[in-house]
Amino acid sequence: MRRLVFSALLAAVLRLGAADTNAPAARNLVVLGDSLAAGHGVDPSEAWPARIQSRIDAARLPFRVVNAGVSGDTTAGGLRRLDWQLRQPIDVLLVELGGNDGLRGMSPDATRSNLVALVNRTRERSPNTAVVLAGMQMPPSMGPEYTEKFAAVFPAVAREFRLPLVPHLLEGVGGVPELNQPDLIHPTADGHDLVASNVWVVLGPFLRERAGTAAK
Repeated sequence: MRRLVFSALLAAVLRLGAADTNAPAARNLVVLGDSLAAGHGVDPSEAWPARIQSRIDAARLPFRVVNAGVSGDTTAGGLRRLDWQLRQPIDVLLVELGGNDGLRGMSPDATRSNLVALVNRTRERSPNTAVVLAGMQMPPSMGPEYTEKFAAVFPAVAREFRLPLVPHLLEGVGGVPELNQPDLIHPTADGHDLVASNVWVVLGPFLRERAGTAAK
């Protein structure tokens, strides 16, 4: 009897091992971002990149989210640390940078130049890496001329390089007190969930298409 039980358990383990072997290896989806990605003020499991991973797992897609968010980072900072990130294999690079550029009053032309350089360098050094861009907008307090020019940067770069674009990362979250921490800049846990939904509208179909193409 014991031998039969042991044999059954062994067979089950071998079947699980075979299933794992046949499963596609997870591919890296790196979020190159700032404090919004890093989850400033909330538990890392509540930040929107972690919630994207939950959606990926629920959809059974072969991607692993790597959160490369650094609080206070700018497009220039992201460009400086890009080479270090490209040391690892990256299937999808989701760029969530620019918010701090705007809050510091940087020239929108400089932000655009940094994003263009970031995409060009990624394509030169890792041609198989797909880039997805998250758009940012500034609050009205920055002035109408500046906010208009800044908001136009992201769709312009997306058009130039034909990138998937999340039109406005903080759509429905920015400026809403109950969805933000007291600084009115960083989302609460509920705010992060809505940010993840904004991202997933664009990223979900893109990942499904990319996974399907790779499987062929």
